Amino acid sequence: MNTIEIEGNWEEQKGKLKQMFAILTDDDLMFEKGKKQEMLGKLQTKVGKTKEEFDKMMSQL
Repeated sequence: MNTIEIEGNWEEQKGKLKQMFAILTDDDLMFEKGKKQEMLGKLQTKVGKTKEEFDKMMSQL
């Protein structure tokens, strides 16, 4: 997987994720520098996707 672009268009991606998965909260989607992988792992677990499925979904946002 290519690096997921978060910093530049995170607000747009965050909105799309909230539309796709109503269970996600603002706290779930809070991006902190240096903790990107931790946040993505938690999101993957919360939405019930494998790492590969989640990475593919994020790259298509």
